[in-house]
Amino acid sequence: MKKLFRLWKKYSFTLLIAFILLGIFDLRFAAVAVICMIAPVIVAVFKGRFWCGNLCPRGNFYDNVVSKFSNKRKPPKFLKSYSFRAIILTIMMTMFISGVHKNWGDLYGIGMVFYRLIVVTTIIGIILSFIYNHRTWCNFCPMGTLASIVGKFRKSNKVLYVKSSCVSCKLCEKKCPIGLVPHDYKGDLLSHPDCIQCGQCSAICPKNAISYNLCD
Repeated sequence: MKKLFRLWKKYSFTLLIAFILLGIFDLRFAAVAVICMIAPVIVAVFKGRFWCGNLCPRGNFYDNVVSKFSNKRKPPKFLKSYSFRAIILTIMMTMFISGVHKNWGDLYGIGMVFYRLIVVTTIIGIILSFIYNHRTWCNFCPMGTLASIVGKFRKSNKVLYVKSSCVSCKLCEKKCPIGLVPHDYKGDLLSHPDCIQCGQCSAICPKNAISYNLCD
């Protein structure tokens, strides 16, 4: 199971590329994008934003491809604010629902709505990566925002634990693509609803003070 999980994290971005290429030839195929709109919210009920940091093909595209040439700057705080994210969510959902409604009964038309949404937002994410970091888009992704809201109502986060042996070297903070501060949770569970559970803070910790069991 863990081997399959590692393979998915490393190569699932090819599904995004396949989606873009196949959509050029048949827009009906683009309707499968509905999975990436529903899954993050469903997964959030059980594991918070686990989808975003591990299962999302586009997120893995940013991690495995875009990160190699992106900037390393932290995105500005306003991009993470729920007020800004609410605006983006409202605008994009309005456009999406309106597009589906206008094309109802026409699978090609609905496919175009999905295709345009995925391609345009992916390009926006790539452009932002040159200015900030490779996961900038994930700070205000509409589905990520919904997953974050759902995560707020979870009783606990049983994935990441910051041991009291943490020396607050701040390497985890610098490595976190979402700009969280794991060392602030020393001796406790990291309960922030925006943690995408990518495991990068655990991998960079020189004291092995951050335990992360992604597959549990």
